[in-house]
Amino acid sequence: MKAKLEYIWLDGYAPTQSLRSKTQVRDNFGGTLEECPMWSFDGSSTEQADGSSSDCLLKPVAIYPDPDRRHAFLVMTEVLNADGTPHPSNGRATIDDDDDDFWFGFEQEYFLWDIDTNLPPGFPQRGFPGPQGPYYCSVGAANAFGRDCVDDHMDLCLEAGINVEGINAEVAAGQWEFQVFAKGAQQAGDETWVARYLLERTGERYGYSINWHPKPFGKLDWNGSGMHANFSNGLMRDSGKEETFTKICEEFGKNIERHISVYGADNDQRLTGEHETQSIDEFSYGVSDRGASIRIPVGTVQDGWKGRLEDRRTASNADPYKVAAAIVKTTKEALS
Repeated sequence: MKAKLEYIWLDGYAPTQSLRSKTQVRDNFGGTLEECPMWSFDGSSTEQADGSSSDCLLKPVAIYPDPDRRHAFLVMTEVLNADGTPHPSNGRATIDDDDDDFWFGFEQEYFLWDIDTNLPPGFPQRGFPGPQGPYYCSVGAANAFGRDCVDDHMDLCLEAGINVEGINAEVAAGQWEFQVFAKGAQQAGDETWVARYLLERTGERYGYSINWHPKPFGKLDWNGSGMHANFSNGLMRDSGKEETFTKICEEFGKNIERHISVYGADNDQRLTGEHETQSIDEFSYGVSDRGASIRIPVGTVQDGWKGRLEDRRTASNADPYKVAAAIVKTTKEALS
């Protein structure tokens, strides 16, 4: 039987990469990653190569059943140069977590965006909907907009084997969130990107594009969109010492630029010190503090200082691979 393999990769556009994909048909495919061959593409069309030497390689790194097409699979790949070395756009290759000691939970916020009105569903043609407040975790046609698309997306993720742990309507009209958890930094990035891909594709059927911008309405009195990064390693999960978490937070405070540089374009519009954010050029941490750069969840304290931290600075358009790489690096430095 013939199978369709949808190869998915990240292009070279800056400052925010986009998803790309193309389909390969294979005979007698058994559904394993090992059967997925290396493939190539025209990097000159994706800002990843010059036309005089345009071949880039796609290295398969994860495979999922495609829940939306018969006899099909989603193949997440990373981009290599023609000589097999990681391409500069390849954030996955920068992660130093060979033993999958780090666990990540990404809280991905976004706006559905009606391609006919060029606005989120629930927004009037002129002006704005009522102030934020009634939309968060809302029920009912007056406050919840786009639920069919969002529910379809969650079902597709679950059928594909993506570890989506939940969804909810967010604080603005037409704004939603899904959460992905994985044991291993690279796997967390793989699953978050494939979940994004499935959301983009689901939106096609409803006439929605997906707006990943962290502050699509500029300086108006609306929350932006983030991708809060929850993380832990073995020592954090087992140590039972407040000192462990203090060391990590203090080390993050010494490396603001390392993190902000990969936490998403235009994040300065979101990290203003208002709307449950810390200013982009400042750093703070605290227990249960949603206005801090890093929140120490109360559950971590109640469990005897065993658990996770939440970096709240990460923007909705950030690359989860690059985010994870920075978090792994700083955490290891703090505990070395």
